Amino acid sequence: MKQQTQALEDVLQAFYQSDSPDPVLVESILYSIEAGGKRLRPLILLDLLQGFGLKIEEGHLKVAAALEMIHTGSLIHDDLPAMDDDDYRRGQLTNHKKYGEAAAILAGDSLFLDAFALLAQAQLPAPKVVKLINLLSLASGTYGMVGGQSLDIRSEGQAITLVQLEQIHHHKTGRLLHFPFVAAGILADVDEQTAEDLDQLGQLLGLAFQVRDDILDETASFEELGKTPKKDVAAQKATYPAFYGLDAAKTLLGDLLAQIDRLLQKLEEQGFDAQIMKERIEGLAIGN
Repeated sequence: MKQQTQALEDVLQAFYQSDSPDPVLVESILYSIEAGGKRLRPLILLDLLQGFGLKIEEGHLKVAAALEMIHTGSLIHDDLPAMDDDDYRRGQLTNHKKYGEAAAILAGDSLFLDAFALLAQAQLPAPKVVKLINLLSLASGTYGMVGGQSLDIRSEGQAITLVQLEQIHHHKTGRLLHFPFVAAGILADVDEQTAEDLDQLGQLLGLAFQVRDDILDETASFEELGKTPKKDVAAQKATYPAFYGLDAAKTLLGDLLAQIDRLLQKLEEQGFDAQIMKERIEGLAIGN
């Protein structure tokens, strides 16, 4: 895992080593990229590829790094005053607090666009690259993360239905967590049934991660989160604890993780090495 993480960091750093018309822009981008984080999304992709028996190549790392660029850009924009208005991310000042609001907007813009340049450079079969570019774009923009963020903002302080809550988080959080599973199926040339199982796994994990994030916002400390806790409550955001209650949200998370585990067992029966993925899923559990 450490080797994968370092290889991923190397790809991200290498992309920004070329001369830029504005070195300060690159500095602000790297400030957020280097802030740490679990690199959950790209590492899931690499774990899946290894589980299918693929040797990780530079092309795979570029796909994973492109996904992390999109995620990091979204965090920069999430923290802006017009969005979640937070001063800290991953334990350090947010990008706009360090470099100013305009610079942070541009850093996020760059990461959204640079991701597709990096992905297009991946030394992989061209048809697969085209599929991945399309998939990542749809997961990120109007029909994915950005669409979900828009719904999330407009739902603040509103009474919404469970269907609406699920729609918000399916797009806002779920689509970028769903991407590694579908991308792995494309890269590993899996059969139709396995592709369907991966699709379901991705959807379940996306939902589980959002439920967990909502729970931690209410229960974890600044030191544990690396950002201001209870922001969702203060903003009257639509969350699973707000809808179900905290205990029921924890039960829902446990049920989702159990469903994911059963699907991983099914893939194991078809030859997939699920050990690393199972360890990742166990790490998402929250005690009562």
